[in-house]
Amino acid sequence: MKDLTSELLEKDSLRILVAALDRLEAGFAELPPMAASASETQAMESVLFDVAERLQDNYPYFHPFYAGQMLKPPHPVARLAYALAMWINPNNHALDGGRASSAMEKEAVAEIARLFGWDTHLGHLCSGGTMANLEALWVAGRLRPGAAVVASEQAHYTHKRISGVLGLEFEAIPCDRIGRLDLEALQRRLEKGAIGTVVATVGTTATGSIDPLPELLALRERYGFRLHADAAYGGYFLLADNLTAESRRAYDRLGEVDSMVIDPHKHGLQPYGCGCVLFRDPTVGRFYKHDSPYTYFSSKELHLGEISLECSRPGAAAVALWATQKLLPLVKGGKFAQMLSSTRAAALALYDKLRADERFVTAFPPELDIVVWTPRAGRVSEASEIARLIFAEAARQHLHLALAELPVEFVDPAGAAMERDRDTVTCLRSVLMKPEHREWIERIWEILDQASRAVLQRRIGQPG
Repeated sequence: MKDLTSELLEKDSLRILVAALDRLEAGFAELPPMAASASETQAMESVLFDVAERLQDNYPYFHPFYAGQMLKPPHPVARLAYALAMWINPNNHALDGGRASSAMEKEAVAEIARLFGWDTHLGHLCSGGTMANLEALWVAGRLRPGAAVVASEQAHYTHKRISGVLGLEFEAIPCDRIGRLDLEALQRRLEKGAIGTVVATVGTTATGSIDPLPELLALRERYGFRLHADAAYGGYFLLADNLTAESRRAYDRLGEVDSMVIDPHKHGLQPYGCGCVLFRDPTVGRFYKHDSPYTYFSSKELHLGEISLECSRPGAAAVALWATQKLLPLVKGGKFAQMLSSTRAAALALYDKLRADERFVTAFPPELDIVVWTPRAGRVSEASEIARLIFAEAARQHLHLALAELPVEFVDPAGAAMERDRDTVTCLRSVLMKPEHREWIERIWEILDQASRAVLQRRIGQPG
């Protein structure tokens, strides 16, 4: 791995793209020559330099010092494969528009499905977790018409929004103090009836918490609801070798859910615009059935547009995912799996430092690679104010964290001797999802320490 201090943006792989373009072009050598379109290289160079200048107005998402939101750079092979496909610009709606890329999508999705033991399934790529969850809940609504959808209060807000779009009743179920769906609260609601689908979140976006899947499966046996797993963020951690025993029990049962969402553009090293929805029962494809008078005639094989709500979709996304999984297979102990274990190790290392420091109050230990904490203070409101100040000071020192407004129970204010004058607390949050983060924890901690010292010293110097 190159030292990021000597080269921030990886560029060596560009030579591979030129050679691959020559190989791609050779496949069309039998076509008569045509005049290449004028490239206007000077004008394009000027515009691209302007683009480069404009793109500097971003946080450094690619760098380990960006440890805030869920932003992870795509693997170089994904970038190259996506760019290579753009010279063809395939459309994976129908085989007419993307024959090779459609086959690659089916192969890549099948490899993801096999992670969870699904040799038979229905699934495809889509624009992201929102659209993937929409399709899962749309199918659930067709199978359980008139019944409600429930998810935890820490589930992604998209479930409530999507339920509204689909005309489904939605209810939020309280969480326990470690951010998981509260089983007793859920059972009380199930006793009232009319629940069609329960959403289990496998890696909440705020804290990375994992809902208690074995217990939810037992409740499904009793109450007969559909169980949908929103594993958009956490799904790939099935391959990590350093999960807690409780988390491992949940992942070991993940293949028993009815439907699932996983986002390759999160931990799957893909550019944005690559989500995946999977159904354990392939016969739900009947709900997608439709006729098209002009798109489904080139082949008797299944067109992806026949099993998805979206129509035109970028074949380049499928090509990039296929290439990445070819280079980094989804196998336990492999390089891809080791990357996931490394991100969790980074989170545990930061958590241990925070827990040992009297200046901070940590939430529960991270289940995946997300760490949440708040400064120690006399009141919850004061802790929230200091958190915002440390966030800003760390950014000035080029360490970019995130803020999260969370239930105050997550940090146990009574145990931390903080007066509870608010029901929520502003926490600092770090998503350590880059494989490099493990090696950078000491430098991240150094800046966090300096930023915290500076903020606390300024507060001590304030009058009153």
